[in-house]
Amino acid sequence: MKRAGVLLLGAFPVIAAGVYLAVPDGSKGPADTAAAASASPPATAGSARDDAKDRAEEERAADDALIADLPPGLAAPAKKELAQQLVSSAENSTTRWRTAYGTIEDLGDGDGYTAGVIGFCTGTHDLLTLVERYTEAHPGNGLAAYLPALREVDGSDSHEGLDPGFTAAWKAEAQVPAFRAAQEEERDRVYFDPAVRLAKLDGLGTLGQFVYYDAMVFHGPDTDAEGFYGLRERAMAEAGTPGQGGSEEAYLDAFLDARVRAMRAKRPGIDTSRVDTAQRRFLAAGNMELATPLVWEVYGDTYRIP
Repeated sequence: MKRAGVLLLGAFPVIAAGVYLAVPDGSKGPADTAAAASASPPATAGSARDDAKDRAEEERAADDALIADLPPGLAAPAKKELAQQLVSSAENSTTRWRTAYGTIEDLGDGDGYTAGVIGFCTGTHDLLTLVERYTEAHPGNGLAAYLPALREVDGSDSHEGLDPGFTAAWKAEAQVPAFRAAQEEERDRVYFDPAVRLAKLDGLGTLGQFVYYDAMVFHGPDTDAEGFYGLRERAMAEAGTPGQGGSEEAYLDAFLDARVRAMRAKRPGIDTSRVDTAQRRFLAAGNMELATPLVWEVYGDTYRIP
């Protein structure tokens, strides 16, 4: 998985605040205006930030209200389970995603060790964040001793300070229910929940919500050209989202096109079947609600969910 980069969805703009004074019928001259202005101190940078923060919170509350009125979509328990099976078929070559808590190996893709239910990577920050948050809640766990090394290798494919014991420690900790729960919580916090939320705000149905989720997992929640938000911007430049009055099918087609181009640009010759013979197949069939039964192919293997 790509680095969970810095994304400031709620960034506060710098506002140049001014004072507007009405002068009806020209009854107040420049001196009066200046006096009135001096009596009302200009807004400070701090107050501007506070105002922007308030607006951001109001917008988020409005978004929350909008989402609350929508069908659960991919967040429904059965659909969420289906989503994990679909992602796991690509990440772990099995729909039995709960068997993957203890998986860990270096895939040779430049991201270091890839591990766990969603493919947390030692080189892409998300594995480090997982272990840090888990250690805060469970000090003295079997992975805590590797935190200094994980911080050192973050952003690289290095194993320095991790070998030879880290893989065994990961597998052992994966037997602990609390660590399994931590993996699922981090998966939802970083990937599932943001993807589904934004897809709903973009007017996408259950299939579109899964398309966003799988892209978030593979490309990472980044704003660069290869990150999820970069892909979304490129797709929106080609087709409007349903929330903008566009066709859902056309927009998803544009999004998948942008995604495949990004995958091939990063790794020429990469197998893009997780898009081509899975998500595109569902889209071509008009299965916008991701209804079962489903049949798809990833990396030469066929999967079926009745």
